[in-house]
Amino acid sequence: MRITIPVRPALVASLVATMAFLTPSAEARPRKVKASAAAASLTVDYAIALAGMRIGTGRLAGAFERDSYRVDVSATLTGLVGAITGGQGSARSTGTLGAGPLPNTFSIATRTATSGIAVRMALAHGNVAQTEITPPLVDMQDRVPVTATDKRGIVDPASALVMPVRAGSAPTDPANCERSLPLFDGATRFNVTLSYAETREVQKPGYSGPVLVCNARYKAVAGHRPDRPGVRFMEDNREMSVWLAPVEGTRLLVPLRISVMTEIGTNIIEATRWARTGETEPVAPALAHAALPEQ
Repeated sequence: MRITIPVRPALVASLVATMAFLTPSAEARPRKVKASAAAASLTVDYAIALAGMRIGTGRLAGAFERDSYRVDVSATLTGLVGAITGGQGSARSTGTLGAGPLPNTFSIATRTATSGIAVRMALAHGNVAQTEITPPLVDMQDRVPVTATDKRGIVDPASALVMPVRAGSAPTDPANCERSLPLFDGATRFNVTLSYAETREVQKPGYSGPVLVCNARYKAVAGHRPDRPGVRFMEDNREMSVWLAPVEGTRLLVPLRISVMTEIGTNIIEATRWARTGETEPVAPALAHAALPEQ
Protein backbone atom coordinates (compact mmCIF):
# COMPACT_ATOMS: atom_id res chain seq x y z
CA MET A 1 0.00 0.00 0.00
CA ARG A 2 1.74 3.09 -0.82
CA ILE A 3 0.85 4.48 2.48
CA THR A 4 2.76 5.35 5.52
CA ILE A 5 1.75 3.01 8.27
CA PRO A 6 0.13 5.62 10.50
CA VAL A 7 -2.30 7.06 8.05
CA ARG A 8 -2.40 6.18 4.41
CA PRO A 9 -4.21 2.98 4.21
CA ALA A 10 -1.89 1.18 1.94
CA LEU A 11 0.07 0.94 -1.37
CA VAL A 12 -5.15 2.83 1.11
CA ALA A 13 -2.54 1.31 -2.01
CA SER A 14 -0.41 0.96 -0.13
CA LEU A 15 -4.99 -1.04 1.81
CA VAL A 16 -3.27 0.27 -0.36
CA ALA A 17 0.43 0.95 0.95
CA THR A 18 1.92 0.98 -1.17
CA MET A 19 1.24 0.31 -3.50
CA ALA A 20 -1.34 -0.06 -3.17
CA PHE A 21 -3.11 -1.40 -6.15
CA LEU A 22 -5.34 -1.45 -11.03
CA THR A 23 -4.94 0.05 -14.01
CA PRO A 24 -6.04 0.28 -17.52
CA SER A 25 -2.79 -0.74 -19.10
CA ALA A 26 -2.00 1.12 -22.31
CA GLU A 27 -2.05 -2.09 -24.30
CA ALA A 28 -5.76 -2.67 -23.81
CA ARG A 29 -7.39 0.46 -22.44
CA PRO A 30 -10.18 0.79 -25.00
CA ARG A 31 -11.47 -2.75 -24.70
CA LYS A 32 -14.45 -3.45 -22.48
CA VAL A 33 -14.79 -6.56 -20.36
CA LYS A 34 -18.22 -8.14 -20.38
CA ALA A 35 -19.73 -7.70 -16.92
CA SER A 36 -22.37 -9.53 -14.98
CA ALA A 37 -25.95 -8.51 -15.79
CA ALA A 38 -26.74 -8.05 -12.11
CA ALA A 39 -25.17 -5.76 -9.56
CA ALA A 40 -22.83 -7.21 -6.96
CA SER A 41 -21.40 -5.87 -3.76
CA LEU A 42 -18.40 -7.00 -1.74
CA THR A 43 -17.24 -6.17 1.76
CA VAL A 44 -13.84 -7.29 2.98
CA ASP A 45 -12.60 -6.66 6.52
CA TYR A 46 -8.84 -6.65 7.06
CA ALA A 47 -6.44 -6.89 9.98
CA ILE A 48 -3.36 -4.66 9.73
CA ALA A 49 -0.15 -5.91 11.34
CA LEU A 50 3.38 -4.55 11.52
CA ALA A 51 6.35 -6.69 12.54
CA GLY A 52 3.99 -9.34 13.86
CA MET A 53 1.95 -6.92 16.01
CA ARG A 54 -1.63 -6.09 15.12
CA ILE A 55 -1.91 -2.33 14.81
CA GLY A 56 -5.23 -1.70 13.09
CA THR A 57 -8.20 -2.70 10.99
CA GLY A 58 -9.33 -1.89 7.48
CA ARG A 59 -12.36 -2.37 5.25
CA LEU A 60 -13.01 -2.42 1.51
CA ALA A 61 -16.62 -2.03 0.35
CA GLY A 62 -17.23 -2.30 -3.37
CA ALA A 63 -20.41 -1.98 -5.46
CA PHE A 64 -20.32 -3.14 -9.09
CA GLU A 65 -23.18 -2.55 -11.55
CA ARG A 66 -22.61 -3.53 -15.17
CA ASP A 67 -19.49 -1.59 -16.07
CA SER A 68 -19.58 0.96 -13.23
CA TYR A 69 -18.08 0.70 -9.76
CA ARG A 70 -17.75 2.45 -6.43
CA VAL A 71 -15.04 1.49 -3.95
CA ASP A 72 -14.82 2.71 -0.35
CA VAL A 73 -11.69 1.95 1.65
CA SER A 74 -11.00 2.79 5.29
CA ALA A 75 -8.35 2.03 7.89
CA THR A 76 -8.02 2.80 11.60
CA LEU A 77 -5.01 2.23 13.82
CA THR A 78 -5.89 0.59 17.13
CA GLY A 79 -4.26 -0.41 20.41
CA LEU A 80 -1.17 1.45 21.61
CA VAL A 81 -0.24 2.67 18.12
CA GLY A 82 -3.74 4.05 17.64
CA ALA A 83 -3.72 5.70 21.04
CA ILE A 84 -0.42 7.43 20.26
CA THR A 85 -1.05 8.47 16.67
CA GLY A 86 -4.84 8.62 16.34
CA GLY A 87 -4.30 7.46 12.77
CA GLN A 88 -7.37 7.09 10.51
CA GLY A 89 -7.95 7.21 6.79
CA SER A 90 -10.76 6.74 4.28
CA ALA A 91 -10.98 6.90 0.51
CA ARG A 92 -13.66 6.63 -2.17
CA SER A 93 -13.38 6.12 -5.91
CA THR A 94 -16.04 5.85 -8.61
CA GLY A 95 -15.65 5.00 -12.25
CA THR A 96 -16.17 2.51 -15.05
CA LEU A 97 -14.64 -0.89 -15.73
CA GLY A 98 -12.91 -1.83 -18.96
CA ALA A 99 -9.56 -3.59 -19.31
CA GLY A 100 -8.89 -1.90 -15.97
CA PRO A 101 -10.65 0.56 -13.69
CA LEU A 102 -11.20 3.96 -15.29
CA PRO A 103 -11.84 6.37 -12.38
CA ASN A 104 -14.14 9.39 -12.53
CA THR A 105 -13.68 10.69 -9.00
CA PHE A 106 -11.31 9.99 -6.12
CA SER A 107 -11.17 11.40 -2.61
CA ILE A 108 -9.12 10.54 0.44
CA ALA A 109 -8.93 12.00 3.93
CA THR A 110 -6.40 10.97 6.57
CA ARG A 111 -5.65 12.29 9.99
CA THR A 112 -3.51 11.75 13.06
CA ALA A 113 -3.71 13.30 16.50
CA THR A 114 -1.77 16.32 15.26
CA SER A 115 -2.53 16.75 11.56
CA GLY A 116 -4.73 15.80 8.63
CA ILE A 117 -4.89 16.00 4.86
CA ALA A 118 -7.66 15.68 2.27
CA VAL A 119 -7.33 15.10 -1.47
CA ARG A 120 -10.04 15.22 -4.15
CA MET A 121 -9.62 14.51 -7.84
CA ALA A 122 -11.90 14.59 -10.85
CA LEU A 123 -10.84 12.53 -13.87
CA ALA A 124 -11.92 12.01 -17.46
CA HIS A 125 -10.95 8.92 -19.45
CA GLY A 126 -8.17 8.12 -16.97
CA ASN A 127 -6.72 11.65 -17.10
CA VAL A 128 -6.72 14.02 -14.13
CA ALA A 129 -8.97 17.02 -14.79
CA GLN A 130 -8.79 18.72 -11.39
CA THR A 131 -7.06 18.17 -8.05
CA GLU A 132 -7.55 19.78 -4.64
CA ILE A 133 -5.24 19.14 -1.67
CA THR A 134 -6.04 20.58 1.78
CA PRO A 135 -3.83 21.87 3.27
CA PRO A 136 -1.65 22.55 0.21
CA LEU A 137 1.62 20.67 -0.04
CA VAL A 138 4.73 22.43 1.26
CA ASP A 139 6.90 23.49 -1.67
CA MET A 140 10.12 21.48 -1.40
CA GLN A 141 12.90 22.40 -3.81
CA ASP A 142 14.05 18.80 -4.14
CA ARG A 143 10.59 17.42 -4.98
CA VAL A 144 10.35 16.01 -8.52
CA PRO A 145 7.69 18.10 -10.34
CA VAL A 146 4.46 16.41 -11.42
CA THR A 147 3.88 17.26 -15.08
CA ALA A 148 0.69 17.16 -17.16
CA THR A 149 1.98 13.97 -18.77
CA ASP A 150 2.29 12.34 -15.33
CA LYS A 151 -1.45 12.88 -14.82
CA ARG A 152 -2.54 11.03 -17.94
CA GLY A 153 -3.56 7.39 -18.12
CA ILE A 154 -3.46 6.91 -14.35
CA VAL A 155 -5.46 5.03 -11.74
CA ASP A 156 -6.03 6.14 -8.16
CA PRO A 157 -5.07 3.95 -5.15
CA ALA A 158 -8.66 2.96 -4.28
CA SER A 159 -9.59 2.02 -7.86
CA ALA A 160 -6.37 0.04 -8.05
CA LEU A 161 -7.81 -2.45 -5.58
CA VAL A 162 -10.29 -3.64 -8.25
CA MET A 163 -8.77 -5.70 -11.07
CA PRO A 164 -10.89 -6.92 -13.98
CA VAL A 165 -9.94 -10.37 -15.23
CA ARG A 166 -8.19 -10.23 -18.60
CA ALA A 167 -10.43 -10.95 -21.58
CA GLY A 168 -10.39 -14.62 -22.54
CA SER A 169 -8.68 -15.79 -19.35
CA ALA A 170 -9.88 -17.54 -16.19
CA PRO A 171 -9.80 -15.54 -12.92
CA THR A 172 -6.79 -17.49 -11.65
CA ASP A 173 -4.85 -17.40 -14.92
CA PRO A 174 -1.28 -16.29 -14.05
CA ALA A 175 -1.56 -13.66 -16.81
CA ASN A 176 -3.77 -11.61 -14.47
CA CYS A 177 -0.67 -10.87 -12.37
CA GLU A 178 1.31 -9.48 -15.27
CA ARG A 179 0.42 -5.79 -14.96
CA SER A 180 2.14 -2.43 -14.73
CA LEU A 181 0.11 0.00 -12.65
CA PRO A 182 0.42 3.80 -13.15
CA LEU A 183 -0.79 5.18 -9.80
CA PHE A 184 -1.43 8.80 -8.81
CA ASP A 185 -2.75 9.82 -5.38
CA GLY A 186 -3.12 13.53 -6.09
CA ALA A 187 0.41 14.38 -5.02
CA THR A 188 2.75 11.59 -6.09
CA ARG A 189 2.95 9.53 -9.27
CA PHE A 190 4.46 6.04 -9.06
CA ASN A 191 4.36 2.71 -10.86
CA VAL A 192 3.71 -0.69 -9.31
CA THR A 193 4.67 -3.66 -11.46
CA LEU A 194 3.07 -7.01 -10.66
CA SER A 195 4.37 -10.42 -11.73
CA TYR A 196 3.13 -13.95 -11.13
CA ALA A 197 4.60 -15.90 -8.21
CA GLU A 198 2.24 -18.81 -7.54
CA THR A 199 -1.35 -19.98 -7.11
CA ARG A 200 -2.42 -21.26 -3.72
CA GLU A 201 -5.54 -22.43 -1.92
CA VAL A 202 -6.74 -20.40 1.06
CA GLN A 203 -9.58 -20.52 3.55
CA LYS A 204 -10.96 -17.37 5.13
CA PRO A 205 -14.33 -16.58 6.67
CA GLY A 206 -16.54 -16.11 3.60
CA TYR A 207 -13.94 -17.22 1.05
CA SER A 208 -12.45 -20.60 0.29
CA GLY A 209 -10.58 -21.29 -2.93
CA PRO A 210 -7.62 -20.33 -5.10
CA VAL A 211 -5.80 -17.01 -5.06
CA LEU A 212 -3.18 -15.56 -7.35
CA VAL A 213 -0.01 -14.55 -5.53
CA CYS A 214 1.63 -11.65 -7.36
CA ASN A 215 5.01 -10.14 -6.55
CA ALA A 216 5.19 -6.33 -6.67
CA ARG A 217 7.87 -3.73 -7.36
CA TYR A 218 7.67 0.03 -6.74
CA LYS A 219 9.10 2.82 -8.91
CA ALA A 220 8.78 6.52 -8.06
CA VAL A 221 7.95 8.75 -11.03
CA ALA A 222 7.10 12.27 -9.79
CA GLY A 223 6.02 14.21 -6.71
CA HIS A 224 8.59 12.43 -4.55
CA ARG A 225 11.91 13.56 -3.04
CA PRO A 226 14.45 11.21 -4.63
CA ASP A 227 17.11 11.51 -1.94
CA ARG A 228 14.79 10.46 0.87
CA PRO A 229 15.85 7.10 2.37
CA GLY A 230 12.27 5.81 2.31
CA VAL A 231 12.00 6.31 -1.46
CA ARG A 232 15.25 4.46 -2.12
CA PHE A 233 14.19 1.67 0.25
CA MET A 234 10.89 1.14 -1.55
CA GLU A 235 12.49 1.13 -5.00
CA ASP A 236 14.96 -1.55 -3.87
CA ASN A 237 12.27 -3.50 -2.00
CA ARG A 238 11.72 -7.02 -3.35
CA GLU A 239 9.59 -8.15 -0.39
CA MET A 240 6.16 -6.99 -1.60
CA SER A 241 3.25 -9.14 -2.71
CA VAL A 242 -0.52 -9.18 -3.13
CA TRP A 243 -2.93 -12.13 -3.09
CA LEU A 244 -5.81 -11.64 -5.54
CA ALA A 245 -9.10 -13.50 -5.04
CA PRO A 246 -11.97 -13.67 -7.56
CA VAL A 247 -15.28 -12.02 -6.65
CA GLU A 248 -18.03 -14.58 -7.25
CA GLY A 249 -20.47 -13.66 -10.01
CA THR A 250 -18.15 -11.05 -11.54
CA ARG A 251 -15.01 -10.88 -13.65
CA LEU A 252 -13.11 -9.07 -10.90
CA LEU A 253 -10.18 -9.76 -8.59
CA VAL A 254 -9.70 -8.04 -5.21
CA PRO A 255 -6.78 -8.26 -2.72
CA LEU A 256 -7.15 -10.85 0.02
CA ARG A 257 -3.70 -10.06 1.42
CA ILE A 258 -1.06 -7.38 0.89
CA SER A 259 2.44 -7.73 2.31
CA VAL A 260 5.09 -4.98 2.21
CA MET A 261 8.48 -5.02 3.88
CA THR A 262 9.15 -1.69 5.61
CA GLU A 263 12.21 -0.30 7.35
CA ILE A 264 10.79 -1.44 10.70
CA GLY A 265 9.27 -4.81 9.78
CA THR A 266 6.75 -6.41 7.47
CA ASN A 267 3.40 -4.66 7.08
CA ILE A 268 0.64 -7.20 6.37
CA ILE A 269 -2.96 -6.36 5.55
CA GLU A 270 -4.96 -9.60 5.50
CA ALA A 271 -8.65 -10.37 5.13
CA THR A 272 -10.50 -11.55 8.22
CA ARG A 273 -13.96 -11.58 6.58
CA TRP A 274 -15.09 -11.75 2.94
CA ALA A 275 -18.77 -11.09 2.21
CA ARG A 276 -20.16 -11.06 -1.32
CA THR A 277 -23.80 -9.90 -1.39
CA GLY A 278 -26.46 -8.32 -3.56
CA GLU A 279 -28.27 -9.24 -6.74
CA THR A 280 -30.24 -6.29 -8.12
CA GLU A 281 -31.41 -5.05 -11.48
CA PRO A 282 -28.68 -3.49 -13.63
CA VAL A 283 -28.39 0.27 -13.83
CA ALA A 284 -26.93 2.58 -16.44
CA PRO A 285 -23.14 2.84 -16.50
CA ALA A 286 -21.47 5.73 -14.72
CA LEU A 287 -20.44 8.71 -16.82
CA ALA A 288 -16.81 8.86 -17.86
CA HIS A 289 -16.39 12.31 -16.30
CA ALA A 290 -17.47 13.87 -13.05
CA ALA A 291 -16.81 17.25 -11.53
CA LEU A 292 -15.56 17.72 -8.02
CA PRO A 293 -18.36 18.10 -5.50
CA GLU A 294 -19.15 21.55 -4.18
CA GLN A 295 -17.15 22.72 -1.19
